[in-house]
Amino acid sequence: MKKQILVAGASGLVGRGAIRAFAGDAACEVIATSRREPDDLERAAHFVPADLVDEGACRRIFSEMTGVTHLVFAALYEKDNLIAGWRDEDQIQTNARMLRNLFEPLRASAKGLKHVTLLQGTKAYGAHVRQIPVPAREDRDEFRAQPNFYWEQEDYLRACQRGQGWSFSIMRPQIIFGDALGAAMNPIAAIGVYGAVLKERGEKLHFPGGAHLVFEGVDADLLGRAIRWAGETDTARNQAFNVTNGDVMNWRAVWPAIADALGMEPGDERSFSMAREIAPSEWDAIRSKFRLVAPDLARFTGKSLEYCDAIMGYGSSGIRLPALVSTVKLRQAGFTEMMDSEVMLRTWFAAMQDRRLLPPR
Repeated sequence: MKKQILVAGASGLVGRGAIRAFAGDAACEVIATSRREPDDLERAAHFVPADLVDEGACRRIFSEMTGVTHLVFAALYEKDNLIAGWRDEDQIQTNARMLRNLFEPLRASAKGLKHVTLLQGTKAYGAHVRQIPVPAREDRDEFRAQPNFYWEQEDYLRACQRGQGWSFSIMRPQIIFGDALGAAMNPIAAIGVYGAVLKERGEKLHFPGGAHLVFEGVDADLLGRAIRWAGETDTARNQAFNVTNGDVMNWRAVWPAIADALGMEPGDERSFSMAREIAPSEWDAIRSKFRLVAPDLARFTGKSLEYCDAIMGYGSSGIRLPALVSTVKLRQAGFTEMMDSEVMLRTWFAAMQDRRLLPPR
């Protein structure tokens, strides 16, 4: 009997990674749901459009999904002001409601449900409001004093799971890298556009950020494989796991590799706000010149330009304390896959170039 995987938030970085992880298994049937159809994955999943804010529509759609065995909930609502929105009460309640709108009809109809995967991140440790413990550990360093939709969703899911035969896992990735279009937090798209603009101006790839910081990232497809593992592994039942590539990064250290991947020379350090200083018309001219299939700036980068300004320390200086998490719990539970982050960066830029979403190298 086939497993039926429902991936919510299918057009985002995590959703795309999860779809690819399950679609490679002949024993799995993948259903993708989101407001926008995930591009370039038509053969990997059956797409069902859904707006998870619409309770009535969700009741109609998900009450009919009687065969779902695994739910990957990677759907996310972000405010227009991305960073400030992370502490906004409306953002918190909207994300909580989205999970309930999907899961209430699904759990009533999917009698063979076996596993639910919920996505969080390092904001669980308060990374957006404080210096987190280094390394931050699951079940020890959570910062529940800070309002966060993570806790609304997690508490709801735990309450639903009591006494049931299905289990859940909570995944906490660091910065995610992948190929989703219009995602709220996709550094590959944002840096790719930034590089294309500078290259067209006849400039080198100047480093646009500020403060020095050490951080971790995770490849979207590696995260997808970790999600698949968690849904099939007893040691992952009802557990939270940090997920990273297994190494650490510093933007300045990987900048030459990024420049090379984009066919550029690394330049100087020049403070530059991607969110404010890249004109949509410049990107439109590049799209036309290279006959790219990428959409306009807003639909291509989503809120990722603002996100890159934040994670690169634009407007700040000095040395920030590192934001690092422990992945010992994940490794001890049995998921041991790792990836070189520099190779990851090169791979995703090449993928975007091959799909004619970015200019050729």
